[in-house]
Amino acid sequence: MAQAWVQSEDGSYTAYSSEYDEHYHSTKDGALNESLKKHIEPAFALHREKDHLRLIDICFGLGFNTLLSLYYRDTYCPETTLEIYSPELDGELVASLVDFPYPDIFEPYRNIITDIATLGGYEDERTVITVDIMDARVAMSELEGEWDVCYQDAFSPSVNPLLWTQEYFADVARLMGEDGILTTYSTALATRLALYENGFHVYLNAGDGYRNATIASRRELVKYERVDMEHKIACNPSIQSLRDENLVL
Repeated sequence: MAQAWVQSEDGSYTAYSSEYDEHYHSTKDGALNESLKKHIEPAFALHREKDHLRLIDICFGLGFNTLLSLYYRDTYCPETTLEIYSPELDGELVASLVDFPYPDIFEPYRNIITDIATLGGYEDERTVITVDIMDARVAMSELEGEWDVCYQDAFSPSVNPLLWTQEYFADVARLMGEDGILTTYSTALATRLALYENGFHVYLNAGDGYRNATIASRRELVKYERVDMEHKIACNPSIQSLRDENLVL
């Protein structure tokens, strides 16, 4: 479970996990800013024509990606309906979120935070949120249907490698529709290779005020810089994606 609230550089708070020895967000980029720039803005921009979005939020953590998705929808595309599915291993963390010092823009969603923390989800006429307290690997192998977005926001490959393997991304790829995209803060070549091996086009997400990130897409994108994976592989012939079989479980 998260042990301490930590203020990040944009003024929003994140938390530190003693189990993984990592913060839940980049303290440098800022918790709110990182979620917005690396996940929510590209996800909604690339699906702006859709009136119903199905989002997978890996892992729920402090809920920033889910809550900011609601805020962004309500602010810029209020007619869009959202379905959000999020696995999270730490049920104690989720239950504690009623007391977390969220940014002021999340105040309208206090009732939603309470329902998620106490009931495991929330539903109204425009929104369905399900937070499953379970291992994300199991969740992705069992989930069905066609989804539009996956926020790949697990702890880093160095401390939580099972959520970054070629086999894991195969399950994610299975769930993505023909317009499906995956957003992640990771720019590691092994991560990008695992996505590429599962049929994703790989793109750079770069901009002012945040460190580089990655977008992987089932379709070709025109507004993002493509990562030439064949060239990367040729220049790094020993590179391998993370594989389940090579991990010590």
